[in-house]
Amino acid sequence: MKAVFSFDSMLTPKLVTILYWLLLLAALVSGLATMFGGYYGFSIESFFLGLLTIIGGAVGARIWCELMIVIFKINSNLQAMNDAQKKEA
Repeated sequence: MKAVFSFDSMLTPKLVTILYWLLLLAALVSGLATMFGGYYGFSIESFFLGLLTIIGGAVGARIWCELMIVIFKINSNLQAMNDAQKKEA
């Protein structure tokens, strides 16, 4: 717990996984709502638009979460390089 409060450990990378699953759930719910909750009810256009929403939301959530994780991995690699440089000096 001390590492979290002293900012020695990053909390956000652990939360990215939870956020990813929430974004997938949101894409699924909004896609299903688009498919079956239209003003005129079910139609083939709304079905394909909902399917596109689900697929696009899942891909978009994955790309966004991967970019967030890459940023934190860059940070951890830079910290490791800094620690190695300090040990040499």
